[in-house]
Amino acid sequence: MVYLDKEKTKKLIEHAQKESPNEACGLLAGLAKADEKARFEVKKIYEMTNTNKSATRFFMDPAEQLKVLKDIRSLGLQMVGIYHSHPHSKAYPSAHDVEMAFYPDVSYVIVSLEDKKNPRLKSFRIAEGKITEEVINS
Repeated sequence: MVYLDKEKTKKLIEHAQKESPNEACGLLAGLAKADEKARFEVKKIYEMTNTNKSATRFFMDPAEQLKVLKDIRSLGLQMVGIYHSHPHSKAYPSAHDVEMAFYPDVSYVIVSLEDKKNPRLKSFRIAEGKITEEVINS
């Protein structure tokens, strides 16, 4: 489970809407939780540049990613998730998303804009090609 408060949920949706029709992407920083509410609590969202500028794929700028990872460490946080949007499809990992899931210990959050009036967020764990949906608590 991942804890994502309403303000951060709104920020993810707004980023997805701003980048549409292309996919938005970014990193989620936070802390491991010791209680039963969630595995991770998202403390900070880092909007990243999708260098692919594509409606079906994303790739983060490596220099920008390194800078963000350094900032996350300097704040005493850890990368707890990677998010991106699906401007025209459901919030479920595509074959490409699974292929590019290199971090089995983080959450993969997808913002679907398929229904423009009702954006949806879902979170997944992806490890060794296996997709497991996880609960988002707010």
